[in-house]
Amino acid sequence: MGEPAIDLMGLPDSGTRRAPSRAGWAALLVGTIVTGLLVWASSSVYDHNESRLLGLRVRDVGSVLQAVVPSVQTPLASAAELADATDGNAQRFRTLIAPYVGPGRQFASASLWPLTSAHLAPTVVVGETPELVSLPGQARAVFTNGKPTALFRVTGLLTSKSPRLGYEFRAPGVRGGFAVYAENPVPADRRSQYQSNSAFADLNYVLYLGRSQRASDLLVTSLSHFPITGRRATESVPFGDGVFTLVVTPVGSLGGAFFQRLPLIIAIVGLTLTLAAAAMTDRLVRRRHYAEQLAGVLDRVADENRRMYTEQRSIAQTLQHALLPEVPPELNGLQISTRYVPAGSGIDVGGDWYDIVAVNDRRVLLVIGDVSGHGLEAATTMASLRHAALAYAAEDAQPASVLAKLAGFVNRAPHGYFATVLCALADVDAHRLTVASAGHLPPLLLDGDESRFIAVDVGAPIGAPDQTPYGETVVSVAAHATLVTFTDGLVERRGEILDVGLARLRDAAMSAQLQLDDLVGKLASDQESDAHNDDTAIVGIRWQS
Repeated sequence: MGEPAIDLMGLPDSGTRRAPSRAGWAALLVGTIVTGLLVWASSSVYDHNESRLLGLRVRDVGSVLQAVVPSVQTPLASAAELADATDGNAQRFRTLIAPYVGPGRQFASASLWPLTSAHLAPTVVVGETPELVSLPGQARAVFTNGKPTALFRVTGLLTSKSPRLGYEFRAPGVRGGFAVYAENPVPADRRSQYQSNSAFADLNYVLYLGRSQRASDLLVTSLSHFPITGRRATESVPFGDGVFTLVVTPVGSLGGAFFQRLPLIIAIVGLTLTLAAAAMTDRLVRRRHYAEQLAGVLDRVADENRRMYTEQRSIAQTLQHALLPEVPPELNGLQISTRYVPAGSGIDVGGDWYDIVAVNDRRVLLVIGDVSGHGLEAATTMASLRHAALAYAAEDAQPASVLAKLAGFVNRAPHGYFATVLCALADVDAHRLTVASAGHLPPLLLDGDESRFIAVDVGAPIGAPDQTPYGETVVSVAAHATLVTFTDGLVERRGEILDVGLARLRDAAMSAQLQLDDLVGKLASDQESDAHNDDTAIVGIRWQS
């Protein structure tokens, strides 16, 4: 019988694309959520840090603007005090204020305005002509509508053709004296000439006059486009009697490019790991599912094998029993008992066999053998040898002759096996045994309280290329003596030397005085109680007188 075919139709095809497993989707979902949370957390920390840094930077810029106040106010205050003390002396005013007026200096224009004159106009002008001269209405507002307590005032002339920023200072405690007025030009496009390599090059800024952020109040900016977008911070900077509104926005990341890109890095790395984990999870799930399906297929194969082996075992048992003699011949003066013990595992078809041939009324030929291997092939080989031995025994019952002819029969054609065979010719009346062995174990002779293995002349096994003639050993036996012949399965054990098994057999045979059937049955049951992997044939003969 051949091996059963394995049906793999139920197994998944590794080349077929399938939808991801639930575990794969779950790993993908969990990984995406975790990555999203990490990205959100890093983005939030980055935004908070950038806002905090921007707040610190706008305060720094505001501090710089506030530091400008003394440089503007001090020259004007000195000039106002001098004018009040000298009753508006023009020469002294020019001498004092001239170093502060001109290109690259604090003011583009500086002038002295008497406040008691009916016609409001400057009496002394240093540098450019003040734009305020051309705006009499705004001049009156500057010099008459201010707060009485204000000493230093800031005025924006932002709608004129030449936009200017004006500063006015009058000496404290003097009513109706002189006011010193200075102007600086404002760029017509409001674009700043701020140096890119300055301490604030990482910021864009917008500076408004007053607290509003209207385009009409814009003084100067580093931006070319409005409105302002993105992150921003605002600071109100006191300047004289008024205030500047400063709005700054970062050019880049204030905390560094790495922290700006950290959310993106986390997203890329997280999604990569998530996809890898999801793919690995899906692969493990698929491999587990494949293993479960394969285990199911193998279970079915194992069930089929068990069914086939059970069927083959049944066939083997039937064949084995058909090959072995059912009932030994009856002979006056000689008692015969046989047993066959199958192997403890596997199919109990082996190459062990035995035969008892009645040569005449007073002689019997005992043949016992063991063919190498197991299975149906060993059984059919055994059947061939058994029938050949019976034929040769019918011609000549001498043990050596039977073995020689049997060896010639086997070696006549190519073969891949060998067999051990023992032939014993028992003469009932003469109490004599003639024994020949072809590689077989010696028989055990029980004589009253004594027992011994017969020292036979062992020849080559049947099927071996050695053609040396087989010798015979003749032994006299006492009355009521018992001869036990057997195959190697009775004494061989894995991991044990043969002498131990032979000694165990001899002790078991001598342990009790039993009837022959009981003795052979006891030896067979002892064999079955041990773990054995080989079948065994046992034949016992006993002289009744």
